Amino acid sequence: MSEYIHKSHNVSVLMYHFVCPAKYRRVVIDDEVDQVIRETCEEIEKRYEIKFIEVGTDKDHVHFLIQSVPTYSPQKIIQRVKSIIAKEVFAKCPQVKKKLWGGNFGQTDIMLPQ
Repeated sequence: MSEYIHKSHNVSVLMYHFVCPAKYRRVVIDDEVDQVIRETCEEIEKRYEIKFIEVGTDKDHVHFLIQSVPTYSPQKIIQRVKSIIAKEVFAKCPQVKKKLWGGNFGQTDIMLPQ
């Protein structure tokens, strides 16, 4: 459930839904990778003003429902999240990097709430 974020001059409830497919829609997300993604999301929450409301994985993509402050743009949020998660997944699950030829996860589709 989302919560109001209180700052010195504003109160906000900004939520973003990001869909991150794996490069070439390769099937690379198994239980081990899913666990690494969820643990990394918890660490990101501690370091940045980003709260993961939901993290859902399928075999070839990940859904994030993220709440953040207005000072972070959606591009900056997903850039930060994807880079940290990719680094951790590649370090802890080297088999993923072999399945993805170029060594990166791929693009992001941003779905803004209406």
